[in-house]
Amino acid sequence: MTTAIKDLSSHTPMMRQYLTIKAEFPNILIFYRMGDFYELFFDDAKKASELLDISLTARGKTGGNAIPMAGVPYHAVENYLAKLVKLGESVAICEQIGDPATSKGPVERKVVRVITPGTLSDEALLTDRQDNLIVAIVDNQSPQAKLKNNAAPAFGLAYLDMASGRFVLTEPQTSEQLLAELQRLSPAELLYSESLQDFSLIEQRKGLRRRPEWEFDLDTAISLLNKQFDTKELTGFGVDDKPLGLAAAGCLFQYVQDTQRTALPHIRAIICESANNGVVLDAATRRNLELTQNLQGGLDNTLAAILDKSCTPMGSRLLKRWLHFPLRDLTVLNNRQDTVSDIIALDLITPIQPILKGLGDIERIVSRIALRSARPRDFARLRHALQQLPELQRELTLAKPSYLHTLAQQSQPMPQLQGLLEHAIIENPPVLIRDGGVIAPGYNSELDVLRDLSDGATEFLKQLEQREKERTGIHSLKVGYNKVHGFFIEMSRTAAANVPDNYIRRQTLKNNERFITEELKEHEHKVLSARSKFLALEKSLYQELFDKVMPDIAELQQLSQAIAELDVLTTFAERALALNYVKPSLVAEAGISIDAGRHVVVEQMTNNAFIANPILLTEQRKMLIITGPNMGGKSTYMRQTALIVLLAHIGCYVPADSATIGIVDRIFTRIGASDDLASGRSTFMVEMTETANILHNATDRSLVLLDEIGRGTSTYDGLSLAWACAEMLALKTKAFTLFATHYFELTLLAEQIDTLANVHLDAMEHGDSIIFMHAVQEGAASKSFGLQVAQLAGVPKTVIKRAKQRLAELEQQQTSNQLTASPIQSDAFEQLSLAPDEHPVLTTLAETDVNDLSPRQALDLLFSLKEQL
Repeated sequence: MTTAIKDLSSHTPMMRQYLTIKAEFPNILIFYRMGDFYELFFDDAKKASELLDISLTARGKTGGNAIPMAGVPYHAVENYLAKLVKLGESVAICEQIGDPATSKGPVERKVVRVITPGTLSDEALLTDRQDNLIVAIVDNQSPQAKLKNNAAPAFGLAYLDMASGRFVLTEPQTSEQLLAELQRLSPAELLYSESLQDFSLIEQRKGLRRRPEWEFDLDTAISLLNKQFDTKELTGFGVDDKPLGLAAAGCLFQYVQDTQRTALPHIRAIICESANNGVVLDAATRRNLELTQNLQGGLDNTLAAILDKSCTPMGSRLLKRWLHFPLRDLTVLNNRQDTVSDIIALDLITPIQPILKGLGDIERIVSRIALRSARPRDFARLRHALQQLPELQRELTLAKPSYLHTLAQQSQPMPQLQGLLEHAIIENPPVLIRDGGVIAPGYNSELDVLRDLSDGATEFLKQLEQREKERTGIHSLKVGYNKVHGFFIEMSRTAAANVPDNYIRRQTLKNNERFITEELKEHEHKVLSARSKFLALEKSLYQELFDKVMPDIAELQQLSQAIAELDVLTTFAERALALNYVKPSLVAEAGISIDAGRHVVVEQMTNNAFIANPILLTEQRKMLIITGPNMGGKSTYMRQTALIVLLAHIGCYVPADSATIGIVDRIFTRIGASDDLASGRSTFMVEMTETANILHNATDRSLVLLDEIGRGTSTYDGLSLAWACAEMLALKTKAFTLFATHYFELTLLAEQIDTLANVHLDAMEHGDSIIFMHAVQEGAASKSFGLQVAQLAGVPKTVIKRAKQRLAELEQQQTSNQLTASPIQSDAFEQLSLAPDEHPVLTTLAETDVNDLSPRQALDLLFSLKEQL
């Protein structure tokens, strides 16, 4: 932050202007336009030089001190902005808005917009297949929300996707729900009230912005939103009974208005999201199921990575939103499934997908047009998209009255807008309007006249050059032009001695001389004047184009939403055929029945060698105790069940031979754990915290996955906890539960609880080794195979031998009900070596003299070695 300077009289006029602007944005980097550069001064310059790795220099003095300065060229500014935004910085763009030719003193400047991580709309600053969200939260301790009862939710949350105009509010009931929402939304910027009681909920988030309490005033929020939507009340949006959510939305909208400094016509509504509409996924479940990010933080080998073959960026973003917000609405889900079925039945995948690829990112283009920040190529891309719609409609003509037919109706061609863009913009426009040559010939007669005059300069110069060559006899003579010196006649120094008297020397170079004539000077004035007028008129016409497209914004947004949904459902159809998925039967009754289910991701990593398994959960069979060896597939089996259920709740086909899925309200997972060192929590503490969340919030319509509960503490403590958790889920909560464990004592629960059953993952012993069958069988496992798995992992054989000896002792003592520690033999580990033991086959070969073997003996030896292997 620049040091506050109260007295500006000692500073130059330029610095007074800068410091006045900087005072409005004390905590934001100011990109101050000066000619072809954006300059930063004082502390901003020092900070930017470090963050951007650019040179820190000085510009004269002001107030008796040297001014630290750093700058970036205007034509490359997006690269620097992208880097700053990625680092969580905000930047105020301060442009020259005055005319240097008429300005007395410094050219007038003002901040035209503030770029923050959560309010981006520029194509170069965004990741095309990921949402970029800004979120605001407030808790129920805020006096500004004016809560009317004591049964209020704990938090209000609102989020906005500036690049699409999607504006949503919700009211999380608990801290756990808030954390789950923040995990789902992964905001680029997070606004929070200064009254927030528990800062630990957000302290590890990026882009934190602390906002004053008055910005969350409910009355102000309602007034702001009514003004934006041109309504008298918000009842029509279903949000008028959500005071905390509205308070958060008001703060967020005010912040966006302050930073964008322009109208926001693409934000046309606010949506209320309710946990009752979707399948609730807590933060741990999203992480464990690896929906869009794997456990290592990458994007590979995730559910989204397998499913997302979307043809458009907006389709890809919608698919990820669906994955993170599965629905419970059978009508919507059946519409999606039926549309996938229709696309397959009508064989539309092959003809539709190439068309969709040509549509691009209509959603974000429309938003940039609404914000008046669209570039010429945005209009060209929109035009190209509109040109594809008639062909898309022809492919969809066979769609019968159905949801596919509805999507077709919402993606009708827009011939008037298409015609306007075809008439207004040239085929391949330049990147920026300032470069000129954007408006097509024939669009505006006055512009055409100026263009002809400007372009005619080339023909005139050719004629002048030829005429002067003939008149002077100087064949090396050339007529040229540059932006610095204008038009000129150039020739070698030797030839310059014979120029006519009417040649006026303009510039002397190392080997050449440049001249000008009155005729050329007059033409120069005419051409430059025409070019200046041409560029000014073109910019004016370009701004008018925004006004002409603005009435179509709502229809274009509906179009983009329909195309995105069609893209996702076509992707579902393509995936169903490519990966052999089936249409699940979604029913209102509780229960899960899956025949030959497969794990979406793992089966793609096993080259079609995946072992499919069934699962049956009903009201009479609500919990499965799953036993079997480590690496046997217990976690995969549980995860695949959750993923199949989740896919059914987004309307997607599923990897199975058949499936009947009852609607669930929540999916919980407690699989794997690690120390949370940042919060000072051990593995066991993390495990118990997640388990507590499940026990408090699961219902009889929830799907719960529990893996190795109690393993982080002593054997008896762990067994007792696992037993009690299983009992509560089976007898009180009555949730559909998959409970994997190595505590074989838990298998006895099946004899006591009617709704509990044992299943196990099969494995076979072969000598000292183990073969995993990965097949689910009814009943409990016969043993754990822990020593065999340890041997596979490379544990030295001396340790394995000692473990087997100790295991036999423990089993004998447990059988006689006298579990005591046997003395450790003094030489038990004397021969312990980390090097692998030599195989007996190798020993035999080393000790055999093959020269002394008869053919029969050699053959017998070969059979013997083969048997040993």
